[in-house]
Amino acid sequence: MTAQIIDGKQIASQMREEIKTKAAELTEKGVQPGLAVILVGEDPASQSYVRAKEKACENCGIYSSDNRLSADTTEEELLALIDNFNKDPKIHGILVQLPLPKHIDEGKVLLAIDPNKDVDGFHPVNVGKMVVGEKAFLPCTPHGIIQLLVRSGVQLEGAEVVVVGRSNIVGKPIANMLIQKSDTGNATVTVCHTRTKNMADHIKRADIVIAAAGGPNTVTADMVKEGAAIIDVGVNRVPDDTKKKGYRLVGDVDFECVKEKAGFITPVPGGVGPMTITMLLYNTVESAQRVADAK
Repeated sequence: MTAQIIDGKQIASQMREEIKTKAAELTEKGVQPGLAVILVGEDPASQSYVRAKEKACENCGIYSSDNRLSADTTEEELLALIDNFNKDPKIHGILVQLPLPKHIDEGKVLLAIDPNKDVDGFHPVNVGKMVVGEKAFLPCTPHGIIQLLVRSGVQLEGAEVVVVGRSNIVGKPIANMLIQKSDTGNATVTVCHTRTKNMADHIKRADIVIAAAGGPNTVTADMVKEGAAIIDVGVNRVPDDTKKKGYRLVGDVDFECVKEKAGFITPVPGGVGPMTITMLLYNTVESAQRVADAK
């Protein structure tokens, strides 16, 4: 058996066409979806990510307000800018690119964003709503994972799922989303982490494995059940002299060996990655739709 590759680029492209259509319909009604992106400092990875978000907005017909602030911007200045966007009717989503410089309190900044414009899904109000199963902006990477599984025809209801990793960005929210009574939930979920005993025993039971541990080869072929669906969230640099940059990107799963045993698998890169920005656009359009519905 060789696994079916879950192509994140293709699924993201399909979703972006849907988002583009919905954004055009809203714009026709006088509500063009708008996203404010705030970047503080010069972190190269963050700059690259923000550029990709801005380009994606443009391609989908979403208005993008690009705000690049110097690393010495004060916390007060950043909070004042967020407050302006909270009040701006042209803006339906606010994204503050993390990490922030050390002198700025990340928690305070996330709390300052209006939960109705928190398209990252990190505000405690949205996290709380997600946990109790109310309508909320869902965090982008976990929501993207759900879309990959659903659109690839992987059965979620009744499935045994093992999530490897308990981060606030991926592990905890994906576990919560999968146990909900919903069309994209009703799974039985086990969360494994650095203190889990005999992790391999848990993974061997799983119909679906979501690896978000942050280390290469955390999940190997001997741990995986025949025919399981494997979602690899990890992005790790490993030295490779054959590459111009001197490294290559790999996930948390031993891809070459596991793909011979799994039923479905995401590659790295090109699996989960393209979905994160796509779900940010999805949430921004969803926010604009709420505004249009309230008119």
